[in-house]
Amino acid sequence: MLDISRLLRRAGRVWTGVDRVELAYLHRLVAEPVPAYGLARTPLGYVLLDPEGLRAFAARLDGQVPFSAPDLMSRMQRKLSRQAQQAQTDVRRLARARCLPQRLGRMLTKHLPKGAAYLNTGHSNLTARILRAVRGVPDARIAVLIHDVIPLTHPQYQRTGSVDAFEAKLRRVQRYADLVIYNSNDTRHKTEEILRTWGAVPKGIVSHLGVIPPVPDETQLPPDTLPTEPFFITVGTIEPRKNHALLLDVWDDLGADAPLLLICGNRGWNNEAVFARLDALGHGARIRELAGLPDGALAALVERAQALLFPSHAEGFGLPAVEALLLGTPVMCSNIETFREILAEKAFYIDDFDHDLWKTMIVERSRKPQDARNVRGEVGYRWDSHFKIALSFT
Repeated sequence: MLDISRLLRRAGRVWTGVDRVELAYLHRLVAEPVPAYGLARTPLGYVLLDPEGLRAFAARLDGQVPFSAPDLMSRMQRKLSRQAQQAQTDVRRLARARCLPQRLGRMLTKHLPKGAAYLNTGHSNLTARILRAVRGVPDARIAVLIHDVIPLTHPQYQRTGSVDAFEAKLRRVQRYADLVIYNSNDTRHKTEEILRTWGAVPKGIVSHLGVIPPVPDETQLPPDTLPTEPFFITVGTIEPRKNHALLLDVWDDLGADAPLLLICGNRGWNNEAVFARLDALGHGARIRELAGLPDGALAALVERAQALLFPSHAEGFGLPAVEALLLGTPVMCSNIETFREILAEKAFYIDDFDHDLWKTMIVERSRKPQDARNVRGEVGYRWDSHFKIALSFT
């Protein structure tokens, strides 16, 4: 049983890295001979999809089948986008069973087979209610994929209230999980270091995420978006952890002679100073902010860039960097353990606070012709390899 609460909530948005992991699990499980169920928490209670319903839901997320028009119950959820309302409507119509929160344990015990395995891969719906309810199914097992513990290792970069909420979530994982799946050795080390201070450490395995090579599609780009001059690109939510402030400082130093920088990502949180600097950019500025680009459009820009700039203070895996390498684009990133593990010798490493070295490296890279990059090649992260490890507990 895969928890699809995150995919349901984010239907219709541009997928984040965590979204794509949950989607990859969905695709894999519906293709397996073992019957796969889906569980989602909605504003009106819980929904259980049987194997047929889960396949139908996947087909809608993939665009193979159109979503239905929102029903009255969905339209009443006014904070949801129209596509999220459509997804809520269809998931109820496809449901094997539905229940109010207090009846969740009864629903799962009635409809799931003995020995069912619950998989949570999106950091969503990790509540005591769901974990206790799964525990009520005879011989059930629980596996949780941890992407990172950045809220606890770098609390200064988080939203108000998110640190305590994440800690409570991780404590529930410690208490209930039979297996914790980690996306990197670095994530495992940091997580288990925290868990040891609280008590017992659940069984853990490391399985690097799979990466599907991105497919550039310039037709998805808005008019006049693709630069005609050499440019750099950075990809990710504009939040403090991503260290956009360092890049803005470098570009301020370079002035009118700076190469073009594309900042691709939605605005996040706790970053008002950076937002103000972006808002102050005038016509002809050497920095452009782009948000909400579809995957094909973003890949088209990354493929053409002089380099992907990734000065993050902390990461769990670094999916944009791996995708950039698959597109043949050099990666200049911060010198942190996660990147060293995932990217090995394929990236250029610079300390995340070393302003002068970032400036020097960017200037040097800006002078090199694009056809001299020569970094395209095998990165080696495949979903088949991930699942051979991650699904072995079932």
